[in-house]
Amino acid sequence: VQLQASGGGLVQAGGSLRLSCAASGGAISGYAVAWFRLPPGKEREFVAGISRSGTKIDYSDSVKGRFTISRQNGRNTVYLQMNSLKPEDTAVYYCAAGPLITSTPLSTMSSYYYWGQGTLVTVSS
Repeated sequence: VQLQASGGGLVQAGGSLRLSCAASGGAISGYAVAWFRLPPGKEREFVAGISRSGTKIDYSDSVKGRFTISRQNGRNTVYLQMNSLKPEDTAVYYCAAGPLITSTPLSTMSSYYYWGQGTLVTVSS
């Protein structure tokens, strides 16, 4: 399956963006999907993840209460709604998909086999 991330851009602190992760070449409904980000000068980190059924969702502490992950399997797309953005949210955001079993934490980066190309989010102060 191929993933295409989009929706990044430049926004002022306090603003909102919605990222999309569109799948092709396969049904995204068969995979858990997560968003990771790569801040400048730092390592890639987990942001949010959603199970195949959508019943299990997890967020990093830094975005909890501000970001919402959701999936529309009918559109073969997963979304990340980002509100109350902060300058420290500036990063390249990647979506990833993998056949995680129920007991595997959604934040386990090595469990994701398919990765999108990334979309840049820049939050100005």
